[in-house]
Amino acid sequence: MNRTPPTPSGRGTGGDRRPGPLDRYAAERATGALRGPAGCVYLYEGAVYCVECPAAPGVGARLATAGRLPAERWRRAEHSAGARHRGGQFLLQQGWLTRGELELCQLTALLDAACFVLPAQPGATSFTRGDAHWLGVIRPVGTASLLAAVARLRAQLDGLGDWAAADGAPVVPLPSEHPGRPPLTGRQRWLLAHADGVRTPGELAHALGQSAFPTLLEVRRLAAAGRVRLPPPAALPRRRPGAYPPERRTREAAAGAPVWHLPEPGALETTDPDVALLVRLRTALEENL
Repeated sequence: MNRTPPTPSGRGTGGDRRPGPLDRYAAERATGALRGPAGCVYLYEGAVYCVECPAAPGVGARLATAGRLPAERWRRAEHSAGARHRGGQFLLQQGWLTRGELELCQLTALLDAACFVLPAQPGATSFTRGDAHWLGVIRPVGTASLLAAVARLRAQLDGLGDWAAADGAPVVPLPSEHPGRPPLTGRQRWLLAHADGVRTPGELAHALGQSAFPTLLEVRRLAAAGRVRLPPPAALPRRRPGAYPPERRTREAAAGAPVWHLPEPGALETTDPDVALLVRLRTALEENL
């Protein structure tokens, strides 16, 4: 299964962010589920206590990957949650987790998923009042604090936008050719040690039970440092039919006018973002001749 997460955008997450649906329901101190294209946000009296998103590993996946809680016990807690949504309390009562473990894992998963889901866009969401997550309220987070944390993380990712191509590409480690470069962090070394050249950052995060958004961030940093391979630039788009008809090209050649030809394949392949931008602009102009 492809678990490559959508590339998040930091637009609208700063101080000039317009209020969205989450702000509205938080102000109303509403309880329910806010669903959108990227995932679902659960609120209790206006505070967020759970965020689910396919791009980010959930609490159960993290605990199972870490060897802390087998998947069958997680499923048993879900089946035992009942109408009062007490799945988390069931885990604690069975002695399978301590409250500190459950809170820490739940908050980590919540913030990770929120980076892909928030801020929700008006018109793309639906709110179901009274709907609740089976795990129950473990440690709710204030909406303003959560949005501020998401904005800070997404701003860091946006600052590395020139290397966004690494988000959906297999993580392929490259040897360092410059001994004077800054040393890798422990997390970066750990990621490179587990990169198999096949899995994308999102798939790597799921396989290792790690947060997906910080993994994206670290892979972009590694790409900026020249420690992972970037995918080749996308092929140039085909000319729009009729933009430069063959008969016109034939007439100009017969008249002795210089005729422009596409370069040889591979001649415009580059990892320089400035050159790649110029190529895209030139292609767009050609399409409208």
